[in-house]
Amino acid sequence: MEKLTVNIFTDGACRGNPGPGGYGAILESPGYPAKELSAGFSRTTNNRMELLAVIEALKSLKRFDVEAIVFSDSKYVVDAVNKGWVFAWQKKNFKDKKNPDLWREFLAIYPKTKPKFVWIKGHNEHPQNERCDKLAVAAALKENLPPDLGFEVLKNTVKDALF
Repeated sequence: MEKLTVNIFTDGACRGNPGPGGYGAILESPGYPAKELSAGFSRTTNNRMELLAVIEALKSLKRFDVEAIVFSDSKYVVDAVNKGWVFAWQKKNFKDKKNPDLWREFLAIYPKTKPKFVWIKGHNEHPQNERCDKLAVAAALKENLPPDLGFEVLKNTVKDALF
């Protein structure tokens, strides 16, 4: 029996870096209705939103016996996985690396699906990437956004380490 394929399209956006940000994701599989995900945060970074889009999409899968293919315009995310950087970072406990909280969360779900990653050029009229961008931007523009607690903790840890 052929494995079911789930195509996952993701994008992150940030108004300022750091600033209000959001992510968008679309999951598509033949024979199933497409699913859209998005959320925004009051203060975060673009790279955090790019990575969180992937994490939330993978976490939303109800089955792990699928071939998951993640399409992202984030070289940060795609290269970190495809070039094995994240696995080397993990071995060094993410010393001096950004977003260790999210990378740990990614690595917790990664073995369940072992997704493939494909880089796509952003803002290049790719329909799903453009839709994910709209979802991410709309999420970042919402009122009364919650804090990105991981960003706040990391920011305070670095700040505390300077004094």
